[in-house]
Amino acid sequence: MILFRLKPLHLSNQLRRRVLTFSTAAVRHESTLWNHAPLVKVSPAAESLFHITIDVSEFPELAASYTKAGQYLQIRLQDPYIRPTYLSIASPPSVASSSGVFEFLVKSIPGSSAELLCQLQRGDVVGLSAVMGKGFEINRISPPENYQTVLIFATGSGISPIRSLIEYGFGADKRSDVRLYYGARNLNRMAYQERFKDWESSGVNIVPVLSQPDESWKGERGFVQAAFSRAKRILSPQSTGAVLCGHRQMTEEVTSILVSDEVPMEKILKNI
Repeated sequence: MILFRLKPLHLSNQLRRRVLTFSTAAVRHESTLWNHAPLVKVSPAAESLFHITIDVSEFPELAASYTKAGQYLQIRLQDPYIRPTYLSIASPPSVASSSGVFEFLVKSIPGSSAELLCQLQRGDVVGLSAVMGKGFEINRISPPENYQTVLIFATGSGISPIRSLIEYGFGADKRSDVRLYYGARNLNRMAYQERFKDWESSGVNIVPVLSQPDESWKGERGFVQAAFSRAKRILSPQSTGAVLCGHRQMTEEVTSILVSDEVPMEKILKNI
């Protein structure tokens, strides 16, 4: 199911800022060990969102340390005055082990280090920190036969670690009700539409929610938390799990709704 096909985005030379490369090596800076790795791909994913692929094949220990969907790391540019950016890894751990790359979905925010990152080109080198975080603790809502309902919520670039979760696998095809409420301003800003068909084939029912759609939109409108509140259908709270990633207001309000419906707090998973 592809709801919208993104038109190619071409950055002007004036907007593109090249960053001089490092030698490809692990270098310690202050208290962080930076692994200097080249970019393989930078391409538009949606309006203000970019796919970024980084080659980590020369750092097998770094690649192997990524074991759970939802883990993240810091990416650092050459300029020491530019703060590193924390990014969740979008590709599942299997991609790091099989292809030697980390994939990211990055929102280009004007004036931020993320914007500079999105303006780099293939071959430019960035510093990668160690992989951090506990990821989504899916063992809390396993085995699938005991947690038949899993509700997933994502907004904006928060879909990045959710992609990793879905493609890594959490037994969605063994559960009776797996829903992904995915919020964006409009279809132009909704990344990964080309993956929806595969995600649905794996057992995930996708519910796009648009806060500012055009007049032709027939799906859910407003915010993710409101769309979920209208639908709910939590038949057995004790056998329900949830996964959240995105705007703070969304995660807080969805958590409140779930807890009020007696979904156990320890079954509501976040990666940070």
